[in-house]
Amino acid sequence: MSAQGNGAFLEYHEPDIVSILTLISFFFFLAVSEWVADKVLRAGLIGQIIVGLIYGVPIGNILALEWQETFLALGYLGLIVIIFEGGLTIRLDLLRQNLFLSTSAALLGVLTPIALTFALFYAGFGYGPLKTFIVGTALCSTSLGTTFVVINSASSKHDFAQTRVGTVLISAAILDDVCGLVLVSVISQLRDIENANLGWVIGQPILASGLMAILTPLAAKFVLGPLFRLPAIETRFFRKFGHVANMVLMVLVLCAFLAIAAYAGASVLFGAFLAGTVVSSLPSKQHLHQDGPNETTDVDNNTKQKRPTFGDTFERYIQDAQRFILQPCFFASIGFSIPFIELWTGEVIWKGIVFTILMVSGKLVVGLVIPLWDLIANRKPDPSEKALSTPPARPNWSSAAFLGTAMVARGEIGLLIIQIGLNETPYLSRKAFVIAVWAIVLNTVIGPVSVGTLLNRFGSAVAEDPRWGIQAINAGGEVNRKPEVVSEGTGTVGP
Repeated sequence: MSAQGNGAFLEYHEPDIVSILTLISFFFFLAVSEWVADKVLRAGLIGQIIVGLIYGVPIGNILALEWQETFLALGYLGLIVIIFEGGLTIRLDLLRQNLFLSTSAALLGVLTPIALTFALFYAGFGYGPLKTFIVGTALCSTSLGTTFVVINSASSKHDFAQTRVGTVLISAAILDDVCGLVLVSVISQLRDIENANLGWVIGQPILASGLMAILTPLAAKFVLGPLFRLPAIETRFFRKFGHVANMVLMVLVLCAFLAIAAYAGASVLFGAFLAGTVVSSLPSKQHLHQDGPNETTDVDNNTKQKRPTFGDTFERYIQDAQRFILQPCFFASIGFSIPFIELWTGEVIWKGIVFTILMVSGKLVVGLVIPLWDLIANRKPDPSEKALSTPPARPNWSSAAFLGTAMVARGEIGLLIIQIGLNETPYLSRKAFVIAVWAIVLNTVIGPVSVGTLLNRFGSAVAEDPRWGIQAINAGGEVNRKPEVVSEGTGTVGP
């Protein structure tokens, strides 16, 4: 049903009963499929992707095209909210401490799939270098939305976003997204490669992302933090209006970072993550709780505890909409974008499966950074480990497997890149496109299922590992090896 406007207002028409029942069934099956897939595969998002396949263009085309476009837009908004929540809840202290390790993991996760793609497509299948480069670029990415959803829903007992390995995973996936953005920019210029300024094409997203990564913590510490602590702002506004004030600030910061990232040439998803970290770094009730006993009275402490944290506000006002509407639309929109019918030819199937195996291996090797790091720790023990008289670190293969399997899913980023290569360049053939889609789809299924199965069996071992599990911060600011619960994004021990 199309609406007609006369220029002054949109005419109101009651939706017909078929449209109403179709929409009800779509959201109902999104919820049911998530529950079934979670019970069977330990990955509820797989069910939502299947519903998107059935209701979208690939199979049934049950939803009107304009509805599919609407749900795609809502789904991308859900992806932004998912990543914003990831920045809001990530351990900033662990993020700083493991930046080199995360960078190493990200580079390994980008370069290995590209190298394996050239080995198979260029040397094995005989495709040209540009075609191979486009396919390798699509498969070097990591699905940020899938990564955050998997670690948030993996276990009800542990918050894996608060673990050291979870922090390395999130930051490596973010860096993979930045690398994917750079390579997408290169791909989009391949149609006019003779006239393109590839130096600026490659340099702009790198420069923009680097400047945002450097300037954001500085602005949060020296500008936004002091402004937030002003009595006129914190006491008279945030403490007085509570959740409302928190919501206003979160929306303003998120919109500002999305606009800055988009106009600067960086990824809006990277901007959403930085916005979450900025909000997370502002004082919260956990920060106020750390004041010395002589600085405030018990009455003052009780008053300070009344102001809700940004995490409390997110959970109360945004999380349900994200969980039951935006997130299902996001994974259904992935299903909308899969050329399902074209996948089922003999040559495409066997080549797609072989390529899938290589691409799974290309991300699993990222997990090797953990045992390698532990081997380095054996040679040069941590001072805190010496003080605690603990034995040398031994490789933790459950944490390594968690990191590797969680990096496998390609999802929306891979589909976006491969479709840009098909639609905006003359180099990618339809057959190479479909083979790449096979690998993207199967990796997006294999990754979450493997993570869910792994954490169901070894989740406690990962979360409670003294080196790679949940790390608490004691009053002196040193890492406490005991796996305690920590406050959101602050790096302080929860009450």
